[in-house]
Amino acid sequence: MYIIKVKGKAKIPDYIQLRDEQFVLIAYFRADRPLKDLHRYGLAGKEEPLAAIISELEFGKLRKLEL
Repeated sequence: MYIIKVKGKAKIPDYIQLRDEQFVLIAYFRADRPLKDLHRYGLAGKEEPLAAIISELEFGKLRKLEL
């Protein structure tokens, strides 16, 4: 799974994308909202480590997500 932080402009907020091994979009959520419903993506119980990764992630840099 891969993660990327997308920079918003003006009234559009920053977003986080989660993509699978073929780079197909599997999740898209606002970066400033609490993480919930992560069980849908196989990330249940990993909210804290994922929040730490999101906070240090640079905009536009694709990164392999290893939790």
